[in-house]
Amino acid sequence: MQRSFAALESTMFDVLVTGGGITGAGIARDAAMRGLKVAIIDKGDWGGGTSSRSSRLIHGGIRYLEHGQIGLVRESVREREVLLRIAPHLVKPLEFTWPVYRGARLPKWKLRAGLIAYDVLAGVGRLRRHDALSVSEVLEHEPCIRKNALVGGASYYDASTDDSRMTLANVQSAVSHGAVAVNYARMSSLTESAGNVDGAVIEDRLGDNKARVRARCFVSATGPWQAQGTKGTHIAVARHRIGNRSAVTLISPVDGRVMFVIPGGNLAIVGTTDTFTKESPDQVRPTEADVDYLLASANDYFPEAQLKRDDVVAAWSGIRPLVAAPPGVAPSSISREHHIDIGANGVITVSGGKLTTYRSMAEEVVDKVVEALKDSTSRCRTSEEELPGGDRNARRAALESSEPSLARSVIHGLPYTCSDIALAATEEMAVTLGDVMVRRTHIAFELADHGVSSADSVAGAMAGVLGWDAATTSSRISEYQREAERLFKFRESS
Repeated sequence: MQRSFAALESTMFDVLVTGGGITGAGIARDAAMRGLKVAIIDKGDWGGGTSSRSSRLIHGGIRYLEHGQIGLVRESVREREVLLRIAPHLVKPLEFTWPVYRGARLPKWKLRAGLIAYDVLAGVGRLRRHDALSVSEVLEHEPCIRKNALVGGASYYDASTDDSRMTLANVQSAVSHGAVAVNYARMSSLTESAGNVDGAVIEDRLGDNKARVRARCFVSATGPWQAQGTKGTHIAVARHRIGNRSAVTLISPVDGRVMFVIPGGNLAIVGTTDTFTKESPDQVRPTEADVDYLLASANDYFPEAQLKRDDVVAAWSGIRPLVAAPPGVAPSSISREHHIDIGANGVITVSGGKLTTYRSMAEEVVDKVVEALKDSTSRCRTSEEELPGGDRNARRAALESSEPSLARSVIHGLPYTCSDIALAATEEMAVTLGDVMVRRTHIAFELADHGVSSADSVAGAMAGVLGWDAATTSSRISEYQREAERLFKFRESS
């Protein structure tokens, strides 16, 4: 899958999708699979915003039951089942332990009732139903959690994913069905005819080129760049410090919010916060207060960890795109449902939603596109066809077999080889170090310096594939240093 800016002027498209996060990627895939001529652009990389900074969960949203959002939970558990089926290489069952303590906001009986409802809404599927746990059974599941005042708990299942690769897989699927996909392409203006948008001027952020894209329908899926949102911050610490065996659901002692400790290889991911923010999605990053909140919550449940700021390997923030909320409503109470709006100029805008329900959101949007175009198309098939990428390990092995030098490790102690870099650059449209180190791999999340000291090694591997000269390579390294600081450096609390 090669990036081709010139292809944007190749045809009259049926639909142009702006925004290459999970929502836009899902829309492009659905539309292309229905036989429409599709173009999708993003001003940065695929999944470069919120879609690469999530909790990496595909979940039914058990906490939404507290707020009476039955419809959202029903949709979420249905979509969880779909994604387990069409993306088994990306979506894996994950067991959660939910310990309950004396005096907890959610007593055992209320948790049990919620989990029974969760199972009923999920119906018969791939995941096991919940189990009530005694004190000893909770400690058998998670021996490092706080024992004082523990009265029991429960175990239940949701699923984990690689959010960046989920987004990329949807883009790859769209391209395989004929879509034109161009990252680092910014829409600078729209053109109109008879009151309706009929074209867009697109700027190539990797060069001096411009293109005028013609399309019959336009979809805006730019998430928090077009709507209000709340900030979610996560931290990653060495997993052996916390000692969690699997995922743990906890209620923060700070503010009573439901949050998680999630296994991430050798790391444990703790998150997330949920606070209103006016920060730009381009500049959002963790504050010291965000990090302290997450550390305090984790330390309360895992008291032997005694985590401090210096123990944080990585901290990152994203902005959840939300539909409008009434004044005074707590962030966690705002619905994660989505809204589709058709403007007077014909542009279709989708806002809100969540990673788990991206596919069903996309189906609704493309239904609107088809209605606007008054075309006859095939039905939605995104719940049936498997997402690409399941053969990546085989392709990597074949590459290393044909060119043994590509089996060389890029960074000592991490499982990435030069073949990973080659595949990212030749088949996954990676064009910057950030694309590779943040989104095609997790290098940036797994090292305390976010891979800055290893950027030379990764840049060397990319230079060989993409033909960078010394000046370009040096420029790309400097760009990555700035990107890593922008994404991961704590901001002082105001």
